Amino acid sequence: MDQIIRIGMDTSKHVFQLHGVNAAEQPILRKKMRRKEMVDFFANCPPTVIAIEACGASHHWARLLTGLGHEVKLIAPQLAKPYVKRGKNDAADAEALCEAMSRPTMRFVPVKSADQQAALMLVGMRERAVAAQTQLANTIRGYAAEFGLTAAKGMSHIPLLLERTMIDESVPAVARELFTSLAEEFAQLGDRLKEVEAKLMAWYRNNECCRRLAKIPGVGPIGAVLLAMKAPAPEQFTSGRQFAAWMGLTPRDHSTAGKVRLGVITRAGDETLRKTLVVGATSRLQQVRAGRGKSTSPWLIELLKRKPPKLVAVALANKIARIAWKIMVTGEDYKGNARDRLWPAQHREISQV
Repeated sequence: MDQIIRIGMDTSKHVFQLHGVNAAEQPILRKKMRRKEMVDFFANCPPTVIAIEACGASHHWARLLTGLGHEVKLIAPQLAKPYVKRGKNDAADAEALCEAMSRPTMRFVPVKSADQQAALMLVGMRERAVAAQTQLANTIRGYAAEFGLTAAKGMSHIPLLLERTMIDESVPAVARELFTSLAEEFAQLGDRLKEVEAKLMAWYRNNECCRRLAKIPGVGPIGAVLLAMKAPAPEQFTSGRQFAAWMGLTPRDHSTAGKVRLGVITRAGDETLRKTLVVGATSRLQQVRAGRGKSTSPWLIELLKRKPPKLVAVALANKIARIAWKIMVTGEDYKGNARDRLWPAQHREISQV
């Protein structure tokens, strides 16, 4: 009866709290360990099931402990929180993880490999480079405006604006020197972004699933890479709606007494992935509204007549997520409107987002 059947582990940078129970659900392990002590403990511990909160470095620990012969289950923080009895400390969190893991309906986060982590790092580097470039461009526009110089919208107009600031005699010499420095920094950021995007595109071209997903209107290479990297195993979802709900693109449900009340979208799941799909859907709508959309779905045209464009963009992103799930599960190629067709009830539900 003293054999540990499962362990909940609360992680941090240096301190790890363990909570283990036996077959009678009695706690027989409550211990705080340092980093090396924890690794040595599990190296000598009989194989068991370990629950870890899906957070920073959790995938590393999952791979390491799996290599030691244990079964590791990652639990999303919002799913483990209801099992914290009272208060907030490491021991209570470890106990909550141990309890949450035992629930038959609990959902777990798939463990990412080191290669997947490296690919996600590549996506993060691109996001960081784009944000830095945007911030610098806004800084340049702000400084140039103080001397009466402006430029049209778009990142492509920044180099010309910098050239004008450096040759305009009405701009003080000190300011022209500083604009020269800003121009060098802007060029370096552009080169760094091109380098990261080249590596990202190489990864995209070598991934067969990404190439199929990119054929969906409104997805593109970046959206396809994010879907392949950030989404868990598509087989874990029973339907496309469940996949869209995981992404936070379905309405918040607050129904009671048989009365259905649907609110705004939940915005759960990964923010970057959801944002990318909504941006792609917005781009698609711009083409449709300009009359350049080829073989546009009648559902989309009718929805644009009745709903605001931003709401339609979210509804279209919801639909794109469902189509992407189907393609990832079946391994099929995108078939245009043949794949684009949903049941009328599904269209009504998507239109409510």
